[in-house]
Amino acid sequence: MLYTETHDWILTGEDESVTIGISRYAVEQLGSVVYVELPKVGTHLEESAPVCVLESTKAAADLYAPLAGEVVEVNHALLQDPDLICRSPEKEGWLYRLVPVRAQLPTTLLNEKDYLALVR
Repeated sequence: MLYTETHDWILTGEDESVTIGISRYAVEQLGSVVYVELPKVGTHLEESAPVCVLESTKAAADLYAPLAGEVVEVNHALLQDPDLICRSPEKEGWLYRLVPVRAQLPTTLLNEKDYLALVR
């Protein structure tokens, strides 16, 4: 699992897709999530484009795509149970999967050790 400085995580799959979610640290800052707006499957995203909206008991947060690519799957379970993001942010609370435009992931992504140092 790799992380962005904006608190997304990226997990490469066995195929060409990557799974994207938000980190435990981001969840702690948001509080309990009560609403999720996910992208549509087939949407082509540019890097840094708005992709999701999370509403919590503390605030609403727009999330931006950490990579350019095409959305191939979304986590429909979040629509029925948005707080799943809080209970399992780096597993069952994933947001969407996409096939990146570039095969190589950006070198700016952080490993877990470097990410944890960033948020401390």
